[in-house]
Amino acid sequence: MELGWPTFVLQVVNFLVLVWLLKRFLYKPVIEAIARRKAVIDQTLREAAEKENAAEVLACQYQNRLAEWEGEKQKLRAEIVEEVNTQRAQMMAALQNALNQEREKARVLEERRLSQLENQKEAEAIAKGVQFIARLLNRAVSAELEARLIDLTLEDLLCLPEEQIAALRMISRESGLQIKVTSAYSLRAEQRRLIAEKLRLVTENNLTIDFTEDNRLLAGLRISVGPWVLRANLEDELQFFARALSHG
Repeated sequence: MELGWPTFVLQVVNFLVLVWLLKRFLYKPVIEAIARRKAVIDQTLREAAEKENAAEVLACQYQNRLAEWEGEKQKLRAEIVEEVNTQRAQMMAALQNALNQEREKARVLEERRLSQLENQKEAEAIAKGVQFIARLLNRAVSAELEARLIDLTLEDLLCLPEEQIAALRMISRESGLQIKVTSAYSLRAEQRRLIAEKLRLVTENNLTIDFTEDNRLLAGLRISVGPWVLRANLEDELQFFARALSHG
């Protein structure tokens, strides 16, 4: 088969038409699709890069936050330890103070107990001493001793302080008042007369006198004019002596 120029020209025209058709209907859509795909891929890569950058930022922030949390945790731990130590010191101080107070209370109670025991022993000793003296006096007393005490009492009655005599005379002016004279032994008539005479002289009043006996006085007299009392006997003196020793 011979190739002629018309055929060659037709082949060239067909080729050019084919190329034009391919370029118009196939190549251009493919190129556009490839471009769109490339744009999608580029957009995806950019988004991936942005997300990666955001992830790195978040990771950095997370690391920073972890570091801050660790610092806060250490600070909080130090504050807790300091607070615990402070409370422990306060509790120890309070406990020591309470112990000191308890020791002081125990010391005071022990001193009080010893003082009470000493006072009790002293009171017992005084009571025994007074009882011993009372027993001795009880064996030594007699009517003669009481007579001597009565004489001394009558002598001292006239030597009372002026303020006592004035008060005694004022008391004796009360109506219905009676003088009471108590003795350990029965008084003789002469003794009663002397006592009545001295009392009338002191009180400047002729009051009724009631004579009674009480052997607990051991020896001596107890003269009562209303609220005024003259204790001139061994029993009252012993009680006064015991009170003086107790107060001392």
